[in-house]
Amino acid sequence: MITYEVKTKSKVELVDISNKVRDAVSKSKIASGVCTVFVPHTTAAVTINENADPSVKADIIMELNKIVPFEDGYSHREGNSAAHIKTSLFGPSLNLLVERNEVVLGTWQGIYFCEFDGPRRRQFYVQIVGK
Repeated sequence: MITYEVKTKSKVELVDISNKVRDAVSKSKIASGVCTVFVPHTTAAVTINENADPSVKADIIMELNKIVPFEDGYSHREGNSAAHIKTSLFGPSLNLLVERNEVVLGTWQGIYFCEFDGPRRRQFYVQIVGK
């Protein structure tokens, strides 16, 4: 398992971690298998989406903040209930296929670390299993 650090700069941010995941797969020397990306935080997540047009990230953040606003009469005393809810919608992990020692992604797909309670210094883990 490889641990990576992400330093986020905004309260809500999508950080492209595709190259870090590709690097982990490459270093593993595993030709065929599965790569798991796991985020060990309750206010951050991971997802796959388009990485060709930066406006997609901005649109996702804009709409997500409309759906789950920061202030909405939440009970949680820390004041970050919106971040917990957003994280639950996205999830803490991804399983990706590995073939020919590369992550299998579509032409326009990228892997994103999703910050919902930043800015912070965060971690994510990558583990590759196969042969």
